[in-house]
Amino acid sequence: MDRGEHVSVAWAGIREGLKRDCGARLFDHWLKPIMLAGMSDKGDVIRLTLPTEFHANWVRAHYADRLLLAWRAAMPMIREVRIEVAPSEIVTRIYTADESETAPATPPAPGFDARQTFDRFVVDDENRVACNAAKALAAGELRFSPLFIHSATGQGKTHLMNAIGAAYRARVPGAAILFMSAERFMVEFVSAMRDKDTLAFKQRLRSADLLMIDDVQFIAGKGSTQEEFLHTLNELTGSGKKVVISADRAPQALDGVETRILSRLASGLVVDIKPATFALRLKIVKAKLAGMADVQMPEAVAELLAARIQTSVRELEGALNRLTAYALLNDRAIDLAFAQEVLGEMLNASTRRITIDEIQRAVSAHYGMRQAEMVSARRARAVARPRQIAMYLAKRLTPRSLPEIGRRFGGRDHTTVIHAVKQIERLRGEDADLDADVRTLIRQLEA
Repeated sequence: MDRGEHVSVAWAGIREGLKRDCGARLFDHWLKPIMLAGMSDKGDVIRLTLPTEFHANWVRAHYADRLLLAWRAAMPMIREVRIEVAPSEIVTRIYTADESETAPATPPAPGFDARQTFDRFVVDDENRVACNAAKALAAGELRFSPLFIHSATGQGKTHLMNAIGAAYRARVPGAAILFMSAERFMVEFVSAMRDKDTLAFKQRLRSADLLMIDDVQFIAGKGSTQEEFLHTLNELTGSGKKVVISADRAPQALDGVETRILSRLASGLVVDIKPATFALRLKIVKAKLAGMADVQMPEAVAELLAARIQTSVRELEGALNRLTAYALLNDRAIDLAFAQEVLGEMLNASTRRITIDEIQRAVSAHYGMRQAEMVSARRARAVARPRQIAMYLAKRLTPRSLPEIGRRFGGRDHTTVIHAVKQIERLRGEDADLDADVRTLIRQLEA
């Protein structure tokens, strides 16, 4: 048995041991996605990869020592186990059976992220045009090239690019597909120049049927690289090949990029993904939960995540993963108190600083009452119910403590706030009109 086979056999045994000791539920959720990436030349370092930074951090924190001991037991020469994130730069060449004998010796990289497909891309008004354009390109129905997708970080650009690649590959199995970051493009081009092998680099890029470059803003300021990038764009689009480019801003807003490139990028179809609204974020949370059969999460907690994690979809998914993981590991039911306990810092850091005064003003306007009634002693239902809603929103949308919220509502005790929160939570499940009012107010306060 050679070293490669020995490593593979050892890893299979280690995985079985982990599954047996940890239980199938935890293993499937956290440890099953670990992939064996390789061994160092000296044979003393094992590299394992996971699909996301959050996932890798969790495994490092909870299983790094366990994995090292298991590897040392199987292969005593191992002194280190590195737990890394699988590279996002995917360079894929797929051959038909007839081509395999003449295929280059370099093996194809792993395929596209299986979780980032069109079926799993949650669509709403903010991203519908970008998603439809991506689907049309993958289906061969988009005549514009390049397709330029831009958005702020973590809003779904890379998800759409993975989905394009997977769908294109399924439709054209023998296609040459290249997917790389702009940084990888630069590194490989500089390396080719240093090795005096730029011809091979150019041929590889220009033989692609589909070329996808992620985060093109990082190509700025590199003269010779920009020149080669422009020639590649012109060559591929001129020959009817497909090109997809992503960036964190529109072509015209890219700094340090030559005018000729900006013009070329803007000559195709430019689409944007706007920041996800509360409604879209809530749809994303529910879509993720639909794939977690063993997780039970109340509607109020899903809405809390959607309301408070506003910076990016990626961070929202990370918060959801963290919450479900802690519930699983601690054998706890997920409720609002547990969510606040686990995600307190994330919730407070991500939210726009909505103030209690803003909430009181918005609720008063919505119900046609004076804001002064929020702090008055009146107990008439027409005043008391909106006041309770305002207290509920203050607890949901601000980091203020219960005593502080009570003080801001006319010096009321914190138990009054607790009662208001529980009352509104209950009524939201019974009164559709009240629930619609609360949803409207949350959207308005976030805007």
